[in-house]
Amino acid sequence: MTRSTSYNVIDTGDGVPVKAWTKGVPFEDQARTQVLNVARLPFIHKWVAVMPDVHAGKGATIGSVIPTVGAIIPAAVGVDIGCGMMAVKTNLAADKLPDNLAPIRAAIEKAVPHGRTQRGGRNDRGAWGKIPTKVAAAWQTLADEFDVIAAKHPAVARANHVNHLGTLGTGNHFVEVCLDETDTVWFMLHSGSRGVGNRIGTYFIELAKKDMQKWLINLPDKDLAYLPEGTDHFDDYTQAVDWAQRFARTNRVLMMEHLIAAVRDKLPVAFDAQVEAVNCHHNYVAREHHYGKNVWVTRKGAVSARAGELGIIPGSMGARSYVVRGFGNAESFHSCSHGAGRAMSRTEARRRFTVDDHIAATQGVECRKDAEVIDETPAAYKSIDLVMQAQRDLVEVVHTLRQVVCVKG
Repeated sequence: MTRSTSYNVIDTGDGVPVKAWTKGVPFEDQARTQVLNVARLPFIHKWVAVMPDVHAGKGATIGSVIPTVGAIIPAAVGVDIGCGMMAVKTNLAADKLPDNLAPIRAAIEKAVPHGRTQRGGRNDRGAWGKIPTKVAAAWQTLADEFDVIAAKHPAVARANHVNHLGTLGTGNHFVEVCLDETDTVWFMLHSGSRGVGNRIGTYFIELAKKDMQKWLINLPDKDLAYLPEGTDHFDDYTQAVDWAQRFARTNRVLMMEHLIAAVRDKLPVAFDAQVEAVNCHHNYVAREHHYGKNVWVTRKGAVSARAGELGIIPGSMGARSYVVRGFGNAESFHSCSHGAGRAMSRTEARRRFTVDDHIAATQGVECRKDAEVIDETPAAYKSIDLVMQAQRDLVEVVHTLRQVVCVKG
């Protein structure tokens, strides 16, 4: 199939076109409306690209790629700034894993703080009580610039930061032990910039809304409030968001180190990790060159897929995940999907599915099988197979991974 027929083109009339890699996958009306609202903003470069895992978000649609000239929409970047994936291949064969994987899951859960208790208070299980030496050292590479940002914007200073560095979080964040097509063991995890990224995102989204009111700019959705380039708030935001993206990448590296150490401690055989490693964002903004211009590209639930670049597209708890290599498709602004994408809201998933449904869907995976994770059950997500088929001109599959252990926040 030629690239000219690999996506659907939506004519927005008074805005730029939308190119949607959604053939064969659902594209809900609410998400479509959100995309059209973005496409009608005056600073969009060329078109908006929509990935096959598209679903409605807050303001901007999850699974969208938004190139802009002279402005950034903070709500499009979102509050989980720098959220993304990391995967590491080992030289460990599957037959070296024990038949009972419950002790390995327990070891990972002990090594990586996850979830949230006491409303994030002093004894929150998802944060460090006593900061490990390695985490404290990593924080020192981030602390000075954070102090600069916090001095300008004191509201940001009150966020959880070092106590969240190297921790998982909640929702769709996870840590997994996987096997590839040769039954080689991989470790994979999904998280972002945690409490401090949330505070930065929320704070600047509100600043942008106040600026829109001050300048009497009316928008189809108030969450599309933007920061114009050249303003103080724009410069402060790009500094803060760049910092949060570095925090997120460091967060994943630390978790991976703790994960590897935990598994090593439970196995009688030695193994090497980092044989092949990928660490990629999928909620972020970056300065890139596309179609003759330097632009800001916001990937809201999308991964960079330049020619030869490796990325990760995870499925749900009971489905396959993929390590992929980008084709550098210019029409998608060198992007691909960030996962399977939700097929329904968390509330609808909890209403529709039972614990028994979840147990059946996650058969063969050592994971939580209780009512608290029903909103993350595999059937709450789109088919990863259909999502991959819809973007076959954006990426090629390098490795196919299946989970055998999954830790959820």
